[in-house]
Amino acid sequence: MADTTETRGKRAKWNATRLPDLTGRTAVVTGANSGIGFAAARALAGAGAHVVFAVRDLARGGAAAARVSGSTEVRRLDLADLDSVREFAAGWDRPLDLLINNAGVMMLPEQRTRQGFEMQFGTNHLGHFALTNLLLPHVTDRVVTVASSAHRMGAAIHFEDVNLRGKYSPTRAYAQSKLANLLFTLELQRRLTAAGSAVRAVAAHPGWAATNLQSRAGNPLARVFMQAGNKFLAQDDTAGALPTLFAATQDLPGAAYVGPDGLAGMRGAPALVGRSAAASDPAAARRLWTLSEELTGVRWPLGTTVR
Repeated sequence: MADTTETRGKRAKWNATRLPDLTGRTAVVTGANSGIGFAAARALAGAGAHVVFAVRDLARGGAAAARVSGSTEVRRLDLADLDSVREFAAGWDRPLDLLINNAGVMMLPEQRTRQGFEMQFGTNHLGHFALTNLLLPHVTDRVVTVASSAHRMGAAIHFEDVNLRGKYSPTRAYAQSKLANLLFTLELQRRLTAAGSAVRAVAAHPGWAATNLQSRAGNPLARVFMQAGNKFLAQDDTAGALPTLFAATQDLPGAAYVGPDGLAGMRGAPALVGRSAAASDPAAARRLWTLSEELTGVRWPLGTTVR
């Protein structure tokens, strides 16, 4: 077969130049003011989508949006405060094609959200759990939740105390929150399917992407290690956003998980990847959902009883 432009393109690794035309579509990206969230928002807007920067700091969000060519707006959202999550959702009154649950905190010293939850579990999981369920009646296409290969470091959800009182470590808490992201995606897709919804729930991880998250680790030695990793192992935030963009725009099965295809999953082009057995446990996913409803007071919104 002749080596035509078309056959070369089919073999080429997927990147943001291959995004479909997103004109007329609306996306919400949490944490869009920096890192892979900003890179994803910029690419979506460049492909024609109207992108809502859902950010904690309106000034920083506005400055980030001003650097993007395309249709954008900025709305305040603090995922560590469920009142802020409810306020954001209450102000939404139109169809939403893509909800990208991107924002997160990583390996912090022990802290609490406004409602008293461990900060990483409360922000990375509970905030996005509440936001997704509150916005779900408006969502028309898919929910993308950004997880991490660090989910493999968390053997299970600590159901007896997800706040890890008396046994907190930054790494344990982060791993638990990222495992929760994948279990949330699994159960969300099960519920969407049972409700007859065409919306898909998928997850993505960026590999090792050099962002400002690593600079906030609570352990000084961990910061040094991650800074070295940023320099010698990581891909940049533009490449780190590609799994999110792939998950948001390509024809994938529900509950799919996308990540880099090379160097032990730390870098490379986006592809379907595996997850741990703990992240594939439907019983744990259902138990986490029930607990998350109890903790947030936010319930499944689509009206169909799901067993």
